[in-house]
Amino acid sequence: MIRQLSDLTDTEVLEAYQVEDRLTPHVRSNFVASVDGAVEIDGLSKSLSSKEDQELFGKLRMLADAILVGAGTVRIEGYNPLRLGAARREWRQAHGMPENPTLAIVSSRLDLNPVNPVFAEAPVRPLVITHDAAPPDRREALSEVADILSCGAAEVDLSLAIAALAERGMPQILSEGGPHLLGALTESDLVDEMCLSLAPLLAGPGAGRITAGLPSTIARRLELRSVLLADDGYLFMRYLRAV
Repeated sequence: MIRQLSDLTDTEVLEAYQVEDRLTPHVRSNFVASVDGAVEIDGLSKSLSSKEDQELFGKLRMLADAILVGAGTVRIEGYNPLRLGAARREWRQAHGMPENPTLAIVSSRLDLNPVNPVFAEAPVRPLVITHDAAPPDRREALSEVADILSCGAAEVDLSLAIAALAERGMPQILSEGGPHLLGALTESDLVDEMCLSLAPLLAGPGAGRITAGLPSTIARRLELRSVLLADDGYLFMRYLRAV
């Protein structure tokens, strides 16, 4: 089942992550973790990443209609405007897709700066997913630079959010975190696929896991579909929802 990543062409890697039906809503979550389960080093998940991990990360973005991310991750990880490289934009156009996926930010408090480059320099107008009770002044400010989707009365209803994205022609959703967003997606049984990059590192105590939120006894079973091994020792595992 384990294949050497360096033995595969870019096309073969993309084929390994294609879904059977792109019209059916599908939530794919992507995370990197250390061998001892850490989600970050010194507060950043980027510290766990590698060149091969970033390359695969980019390919998963190529396949997505929308990139779903929590507002805290946008702030902490210092998200840049969601713009793919020229070759990846050309590939998407050749496959009947817009040049770039759409960034969809989940935020309950709308604690986002409208002048942030993630908005101001975005090649595609981002979406902000919130709820009816979100602060109206922040909603108004952000509406100048993003489309606001209200999904829920007093808190964000992620089921409504996924449905809203699909209705807008974005059924293929890549969730990039953070841990609280993954926890909420799991709680709502919305995770169809988990792509886990395992870094050959021991981060030590202190770091959180890739998922967070309220304690839950609900376990969601997944099936391992593929494992790719990079020359630097990173493992890239793809899990799908168990039938």
